[in-house]
Amino acid sequence: MADIALRFGKDMLVVSSPAEGALRRAGLTSARDQALALMVEPETIEEAYRLEAVAGPQCFTTATGAFTPARLVALGMEGKGEALAEAALAVLAEANPQHTLVVIEPCGLPLDPSSKSSLVENRDQYARAAQLFDGATFDAFLLDGFTTTDDLKCALMGIRKVSDAPIVASVDVQGDGMLASGRGTWREAVEVMAEFGAAVAGFSTLAPVAEAATLALQARDALAEAGANLCLMATLQVFERDAKQQGPTAENPYYSPDTMMEAALRLRASGVQFLRAAGQATPAYTGVLAAAVAGLDVAAD
Repeated sequence: MADIALRFGKDMLVVSSPAEGALRRAGLTSARDQALALMVEPETIEEAYRLEAVAGPQCFTTATGAFTPARLVALGMEGKGEALAEAALAVLAEANPQHTLVVIEPCGLPLDPSSKSSLVENRDQYARAAQLFDGATFDAFLLDGFTTTDDLKCALMGIRKVSDAPIVASVDVQGDGMLASGRGTWREAVEVMAEFGAAVAGFSTLAPVAEAATLALQARDALAEAGANLCLMATLQVFERDAKQQGPTAENPYYSPDTMMEAALRLRASGVQFLRAAGQATPAYTGVLAAAVAGLDVAAD
């Protein structure tokens, strides 16, 4: 497997859509059922990966990010972290990806930033999740779905406590630059990513492409001020696929796969290297992203 770090700042890379969407369409609607499928019904997930593979992304993500102890307990899978991690990588390997990203999602525990014990407890959740992959073959961790800088900081510190693997960090951001939780800004999140060892600063948004491009430019400014050289990742959330919709709206800007063409080129021009479609995105969205930037390098400053 190629080392993804060798491609940082070079060629454009597309990340597969989350497997959750395909699994929901296959009737696996709960997070527990999706996680269990990795171990008892892997062929369902293999089929989802096969469809994504046809679309042509260079990077594939694990089919679940529920690896922290708290998330495993919530899914009724306490003590099965090692088995789940092994199954997630084994199923993904069947797609023969160029690069494998291990997803780790927020642990969901309450977090009091003024309490050292609370911070340590949360940090260790992520350390224990990352420890499950010690000795495994993969390219990077993907911290996905984070909505506060405090939780993000704990996750970065926890992973760095046990692993030196590259970290792609992504937070959910509104078009105005506020985090989805309303607690903190995208710029503050970028500063945390730079300070605590992320290699890629990412955002996930429902905002139209013009606002998404502005978010990328804001990140570049923040990184320049911090003297940091992180790559950028943009995930565009597909709210609804509507064949009757005739054009993009503020509520549903990415209503069809064709919208990914302009989005990919505008985000590349804003300095983004990693592109991803999520939410209700289908492999067709990934395919348009891959086609739009095929053979292109990261845009020069």
